[in-house]
Amino acid sequence: MGSLGTFLRYPDDVYPLLKMKRAIEKAEKQIPPEPHWGFCYSMLHKVSRSFSLVIQQLGTDLRNAVCVFYLVLRALDTVEDDTSIPTDEKLPILIAFHRHIYDTDWHYSCKSEESFNLFDLSHPFGGTKEYKVLMDQFHHVAAAFLELEKGYQEAIEEITKRMGAGMAKFICQEVETVDDYDEYCHYVAGLVGLGLSKLFLASGSEVLLPDWEQISNSMGLFLQKTNIIRDYLEDINEIPKSRMFWPRKIWGKYADKLEDLKYEENSTKAVHCLNEMVTNALTHIEDCLKYMAALRDPSIFRFCAIPQIMAIGTLALCYNNVQVFRGVVKLRRGLTAKVIDRTKTMADVYGAFYDFSCMLKTKVDKNDPNASMTLNRLEAVQKVCRDTGVLHKRKSYINDKGRSYNVYIVMLVILLAIVFAYLRAN
Repeated sequence: MGSLGTFLRYPDDVYPLLKMKRAIEKAEKQIPPEPHWGFCYSMLHKVSRSFSLVIQQLGTDLRNAVCVFYLVLRALDTVEDDTSIPTDEKLPILIAFHRHIYDTDWHYSCKSEESFNLFDLSHPFGGTKEYKVLMDQFHHVAAAFLELEKGYQEAIEEITKRMGAGMAKFICQEVETVDDYDEYCHYVAGLVGLGLSKLFLASGSEVLLPDWEQISNSMGLFLQKTNIIRDYLEDINEIPKSRMFWPRKIWGKYADKLEDLKYEENSTKAVHCLNEMVTNALTHIEDCLKYMAALRDPSIFRFCAIPQIMAIGTLALCYNNVQVFRGVVKLRRGLTAKVIDRTKTMADVYGAFYDFSCMLKTKVDKNDPNASMTLNRLEAVQKVCRDTGVLHKRKSYINDKGRSYNVYIVMLVILLAIVFAYLRAN
């Protein structure tokens, strides 16, 4: 769950972590008895336990559709990310993947066990070998897909087809411009946002705003760009071939080669490049807030809001942080647990975005070449949050001094009681 040192530093993490642990254990005991559905939900827990928790709260029909949608795209993404598959073998699989979901005899044995998770911002759980199991036994996913209602099937097939074609395009094309970057992120994540909106509509739980395609796309781009920023080192060190998603138009200002940013002698330029990438990601926040504010179903709202809060939290950690080029930068598990536990209303979302924007703002160096642009973006986000008039209702995820103090007092009392009981017994 976490180290003792972390608990002592963040004692208010303990209760949310215990709640999340119990929720995971409960979800893992509620695996459907049918073999194909049992496989799907077992696999969901294994590849992304925190994401599976968010799915579990949805209504049964929508939950099944989202579970299958996730696994289909997880499998598609696994093929794309496996750099050991030759291009001439990979392209036909990506392009035809939307047809494979109807075929209960189809499966594919991946050569690599590594894969990149589109959805899970925290990476607190999950393993890499499970992706290989997913591909080897994909027939279970196809069998579950065939039991979904027609509206769900059509939405999943359409998005899978468009995503596979887009992935195939960028297998043969590098990300050069910022427009290329946005287009790539649209194919691998913006389409996820569009697909989920279509599933919500098919469930009868939501209605779509006139600009639903744009803001659904932004929901996906915000998550994907956060992943791409955070996972620089993992992607650049990929064997046998690096994965490079940062656009040359940005990193070319700071280095001759993208991999040069990981070397210590280039730390200042690397951080400036990182900060420009974060600033680019911030441009999607207003659309994301608009999308979430329009949601009506509480379970769908939480499903959408929790990953978005984790994204802004991750960007706040990454900004101006050279550790992005040295190792893994991620939200601590306790903070992830708090986000899952406390995110219930739009006031919580506005509060979280405001707090993390403030945290990020304190890290802006006036000497950074993009400082003014970053500050303008953050001020725009904070204005949206302030103008709602609900910030006084927010639950803070990053500043619980009063709560922490109270927890320390309780822990001290318990410790003294244990010591006193021990002394009396001896």
